[in-house]
Amino acid sequence: MNVKNILTNLEAKHPGEKEYLQAVHEVLESIQTIYDENPQYEAAKIIERLVEPDRILTFRISWMDDEGNVQVNLGHRIQFNNAIGPYKGGIRLHPSVNLSILKFLGFEQIFKNALTTLPMGGAKGGSDFNPKGKSDAEIMRFCQAFMLELWRVIGPSQDVPAGDIGTGAREIGFMYGMYKKLQFENTGVFTGKGLNWGGSLIRPEATGFGATYFTNEMLSTNKDTFKGKTVSVSGFGNVAWGVAQKVTELGGKVVTISGPDGYIYDVKGLDAKKINYLLTLRSSNNDIVSPYAEVFPEAKFFAGKKPWEVAVDIAMPCATQNELNGEDAKLLVKNGVKYVIEVSNMGCTPEAINLFHKNRLPFAPGKAANAGGVGVSGLEMSQNAMKLNWPKEEVDAKLHQIMSSIHAACSKYGTESDGYINYVKGANIAGFIKVADAMLDQGVI
Repeated sequence: MNVKNILTNLEAKHPGEKEYLQAVHEVLESIQTIYDENPQYEAAKIIERLVEPDRILTFRISWMDDEGNVQVNLGHRIQFNNAIGPYKGGIRLHPSVNLSILKFLGFEQIFKNALTTLPMGGAKGGSDFNPKGKSDAEIMRFCQAFMLELWRVIGPSQDVPAGDIGTGAREIGFMYGMYKKLQFENTGVFTGKGLNWGGSLIRPEATGFGATYFTNEMLSTNKDTFKGKTVSVSGFGNVAWGVAQKVTELGGKVVTISGPDGYIYDVKGLDAKKINYLLTLRSSNNDIVSPYAEVFPEAKFFAGKKPWEVAVDIAMPCATQNELNGEDAKLLVKNGVKYVIEVSNMGCTPEAINLFHKNRLPFAPGKAANAGGVGVSGLEMSQNAMKLNWPKEEVDAKLHQIMSSIHAACSKYGTESDGYINYVKGANIAGFIKVADAMLDQGVI
């Protein structure tokens, strides 16, 4: 496989889509050896078929705000690959949404979903709509208008959307309400639903819990634990909230959170009261973390900075793509970080990842570490299909098992001759083999 030629051709066809091209580059580099050892992949042009979505739906969304003004947004749904199950992936509502970001997320979702061992393909969707500052009525009208276009291409055995940045239980509820009215059926086509109408317990915490379970497996591999470890976390949404809960439960101490305005350093760590305050902070609609330092005076707020300058044992970026760059990685290494876990999707730049690998630091990519969210989404689909709800303990135990099996797969394919585990390589190879073999079995379609 000539990675350079494939990427050159992709860039010519999709100029300027840097996030998408970055995601493809990482995977192709990781799987090159296994691909070249299996000529059947080349004969069936698996890579050429895998890197292009099955289809992209783009549509206009017209809705009316509370002042009676007509607003117009763009919506997208990218159905990337369904070789191992129905398309599955979230809906992101954020002004930064564009095709490059959604394509990178959808491409990553293929491998992430394969790693869970559940039968789910890869997809992603969203809109440049910004829910911040909007009334419930405005968000409802937008979501209903969004669903007027999307409902035709989704279904429980076809494509199952979920939440993502900007899309929580409220937005899922409005979208699903319109879907069942249009489709005239009540099925589990969305995940992340409300608990009283088909949702699963611990779904809001699942990504953070799962990432912490994965990290715990990494620590165990090195005969280590969370006990006494300091942890830096970015973001302050559902993912950071879940990480903070589980890390604290396992004996670690989360000392940072962050937002667009800067970061909080809390030397005492986040306790139960502070973790609960994250929910209040997130619901304020201000998208800033500085009020934390006003409520808890022992904490310090650093405006316009990122938390990676703090000396910690474990760094867990939880906010957005490419949030931790090469310079941030140098600071972490200089300050003695021992583990880095990418909880956000593609949260670290290639320069940062290369530096972690060069220093032989255990580094986990998002497609492995943050698969707990979609894992519990898959469990929600199972519960909906069986018309039942599992107790919290059962869902949590299944999530723990999913993350343990993902770690085992990464170790199997990523362990190098000196014993170092390249989790990026392991995750990409494990996910690729499952999807590629399914594509071979199903012929050229």
